[in-house]
Amino acid sequence: MRRVLTASDTALLVEEDDLDAAMRLHAALAAAALPGVTELIPAARTVLVRFDPTASGAAELAGRIARLVPIADAGGDAGSVVIPVHYGGEDLAEVARILELSEDEVVARHSGATWRVAFTGFAPGFGYLVGDDPVFDVPRRPTARTRIPAGSVALAGTFSGVYPRESPGGWQLIGRTDAVMWDLRRDPPALFAPGTVVRFERAGRESVSAAPRPAPAVHEGPFAVEVVRPGLQLVVEDLGRPGNAALGVSASGVADRRALRRANRAVGNRPGEAALELAGGGAVLRSRGAGVIAVAGAAMDPVLVRPDGVELPVTDGVPAAIEDGDELRLGAARDGLRAVVAVRGGLDLEPALGSLASDTLAGLGAGELGGSPLAAGTVIPVNGPAAAPYAVEPVPAPRPPLPAAGDAVELRIVRGPRDDWFTDAGLRTLFAQEWLVTPRSDRVGVRLEGATPLERAIPGELPSEGAVTGAIQVPPDGQPVLFLPDHPLTGGYPIIGAVIDADLDLAGQLPPGARIRFRLVSDDVATGETGD
Repeated sequence: MRRVLTASDTALLVEEDDLDAAMRLHAALAAAALPGVTELIPAARTVLVRFDPTASGAAELAGRIARLVPIADAGGDAGSVVIPVHYGGEDLAEVARILELSEDEVVARHSGATWRVAFTGFAPGFGYLVGDDPVFDVPRRPTARTRIPAGSVALAGTFSGVYPRESPGGWQLIGRTDAVMWDLRRDPPALFAPGTVVRFERAGRESVSAAPRPAPAVHEGPFAVEVVRPGLQLVVEDLGRPGNAALGVSASGVADRRALRRANRAVGNRPGEAALELAGGGAVLRSRGAGVIAVAGAAMDPVLVRPDGVELPVTDGVPAAIEDGDELRLGAARDGLRAVVAVRGGLDLEPALGSLASDTLAGLGAGELGGSPLAAGTVIPVNGPAAAPYAVEPVPAPRPPLPAAGDAVELRIVRGPRDDWFTDAGLRTLFAQEWLVTPRSDRVGVRLEGATPLERAIPGELPSEGAVTGAIQVPPDGQPVLFLPDHPLTGGYPIIGAVIDADLDLAGQLPPGARIRFRLVSDDVATGETGD
């Protein structure tokens, strides 16, 4: 029985009975090219359908999807690959206990099974593998780890997978591999694709050392910005790379789109031109060559310091001329969390999949940067003032109010797609109490803490399914995580609701210590059931 559920005000989640039905529906959706649909994200039993609400109403689109006839054969052959594994992961003993096997038996059966990539997601290069040994049905960890090393081989539900880079996750770790799962220099960049047959091969129990971190990128040219001090987190961001879900790549992009557009407008760039996003403050940037900059977003009291020591304040959203050797110094954020620094002419970097955005979870970004936060000594080349298409805009757009630590803010949300996994008391708790923004928040998500955890009506776990920026995912501990731009493409914890698109910029500016109240709004989404 097909169900069409609300995932956000810009997305629907279509649920089928099983993996095979979901794959056939995904093939039918791809072939139908329904009006307004911008992206499809297939998963274990669902397909997330992102759409443009100005091109198609949610109710109309839901009706079209409900009537869609699935394609009979959606399978394919994408070759085969052998993955050598150093078994002995942190959770191997726990997995053996759950499955009532010895550790050696777990290893023998994992390496003896034939696995196939059903779909991709979570992060670039991550494949969800289904096997032919029915013994493997392993619950996720009650609380997700904040960091899982690259190359970790893991189990969750009936799936196995390999983490392509260090990232958070709740899967059970049974080993490590040296195989490189994602490499932009490779064609295709992902080692796994839907349909790939995978066999795991025992390689030993010794640990695998992490790859060394590359040195900061250094460039020469007449115009550039040198990172003297990066502050808490300094990254390159634009409006992201939507439309790459087929590669397991999420859109990512700047956390506060309004701030990016304000800064770019001030210096005469196109609205989505890449800029520098700073979280928390504390950065120092030095100009190589003359140019124009603008700062927008969180209040960090920016000043320009000339080589002779003269200091000039920089006003939010107002262009400021800079000379060779000038330093832009940004203090700690007094309100908001993230400031955007735009440079007239834009950044002269090599895009990855059509974007310069740094996806910190996926490790995907411009040129040599690879999605990593910028380090001291990094030099970012700039196209120069002549490359800007518009004149500078000296009159700033109004700066929106931003919260400081201790402030309470309201975020509007729609319910779904898994609000029925929570009790009535749990749903009341979501809206009745304030949620504290914890210091463990980052560009992946805002980790929230409430006095009363959200109470579940349905125990257990969901098969992995697509998620959107703004989704409110609830781990087993009942403390929600509000997804930001670098969130995983898919996940297995139930999503109780999603922040509407109009409030996502505010969500990206929530500092630790701020408090949130959620308010329910009408989603105007028709849901329903239909026979297959």
